[in-house]
Amino acid sequence: MSGGALGKFWSGLVLLLCLTTGNAFALDAKSAIRNAEKVMGHVQTVRYSGTGKLGVVGMNWNPTGPWHSTDLTKYTRTIDYATASSREDLVRAQENPTALGGEAPFTDPVTEGRQVSGKFAWNQPADGNPPVAPDVVLPAPAAADERGLQIWLTPHGFLKAAAANDAVTTQGSEDGKKTTILTFTQGKYKISGTIDSHNLVTHIETHIPNPVLGDMPVEVSFSDYRQLKGMKFPFHILQTQGGSRTFELNVTGAEANVAGAALTVPANVLTAKERPDNVTVEKMADGVWMLYGRASSVLIEFKDYLVLVDAPTDEARSLALIEAIKKLVPGKQVKYVINTHHHFDHSGGLRTFVAQGATIITNEANKAFFQWAWAQPHTMEPDLLSQHPKEATFITYKNKYVLTDGDRNVEIYLDYGDMHDQYLSFVYLPKERILVEVDDFSAWFATPLSLAMWNNLYGNLQRLQLDPVTIAPLHGPIAPMDVWLKTLRDDTAK
Repeated sequence: MSGGALGKFWSGLVLLLCLTTGNAFALDAKSAIRNAEKVMGHVQTVRYSGTGKLGVVGMNWNPTGPWHSTDLTKYTRTIDYATASSREDLVRAQENPTALGGEAPFTDPVTEGRQVSGKFAWNQPADGNPPVAPDVVLPAPAAADERGLQIWLTPHGFLKAAAANDAVTTQGSEDGKKTTILTFTQGKYKISGTIDSHNLVTHIETHIPNPVLGDMPVEVSFSDYRQLKGMKFPFHILQTQGGSRTFELNVTGAEANVAGAALTVPANVLTAKERPDNVTVEKMADGVWMLYGRASSVLIEFKDYLVLVDAPTDEARSLALIEAIKKLVPGKQVKYVINTHHHFDHSGGLRTFVAQGATIITNEANKAFFQWAWAQPHTMEPDLLSQHPKEATFITYKNKYVLTDGDRNVEIYLDYGDMHDQYLSFVYLPKERILVEVDDFSAWFATPLSLAMWNNLYGNLQRLQLDPVTIAPLHGPIAPMDVWLKTLRDDTAK
């Protein structure tokens, strides 16, 4: 064979090997899915029930603790994979003893219904205590994306999504046995899952965007598979987000290919849009304004600069605040943002103000957490700080910090003994006698648990000999202090 012919032979052989190798990988993915479905069942719809735990991202008692947890006393989920529909019906109650940290206090069990179908999401019955009537439908457009993703983070849903999105395979190992890892991209999500040597889906992981944690890891593990009619299904499911438990279910029953799983999207959900992040302003004193929102902020004017109490929620909220502040006090910049506590609904917008050059004032226990969190990748939803990185500047305190320009004082105090956040702080304006607080008191919350937090806050005010006449909750309306004290007296007398 001539040199030229030999060269063509080897080139052809290399090309053939490349092509067949590529096909082998494609066939491997298809074979892995086919083998798993043969064992796990060809499931078009599924319904499963159980009890367990529910955790809330960003609601731990301190920055290094687990997410606040409640008991799932009843849970049923029904999924129709063809229409990307899911309905979750659940009842949850406070743990006993009640876990420290967390959401608004409640004593009676809370009933919820969480639905998604395609790009539409709604709640029925809605979050509430007591729950609203079952025929009340509340659109939840902001929840549609993650609820839709969760459909494909189930074992049978994962296999369907892997097949639809041309998954590729790599080899892994688990307990010394070979496993197959399927990886694919669906929309903005890169999803990987493990199929073990028994052809069972045992683990799925992905990332979702979070304003504090950035590209936040999500991991779901499945174990204790049992043979049922038409499928094998895991009787223990554990999901973590940001490294801490958000969902754990001990399955008590499951059915494959149930009828009536597809959902009809209610008319008011079809036309619903996400609420704009409007900023409503209420003046409390000269140079002091409440900036209302889903979580509110307080703006305080000093001679040469501005101070903001809390940058809540996310960057969209912070950008809305910045625009409102420009109109309210032209020519002055927010120099300091006082962070009352690390919970994400009150710290999700801090990165935006860091990008604007503001200094963050927070308890010393929060600094290391924010530094770590803000160093995580923020590629899924890039914000101003990820686009223009800079190191955050902090002022920290242990028990008390005072900001002053010689005319106006703003005092910041640690709220000793708080059940909601170990390092929760409140702000006091001595000249105006205004108390700015969050999550301890609000006219929106009136339960025995909230009463305990009200009393704790009042005890701190007495200990510090502070005498406010106005209370400015960052969840809820401004109220005279005597109304709050009357509520405390009336509730204590019951």
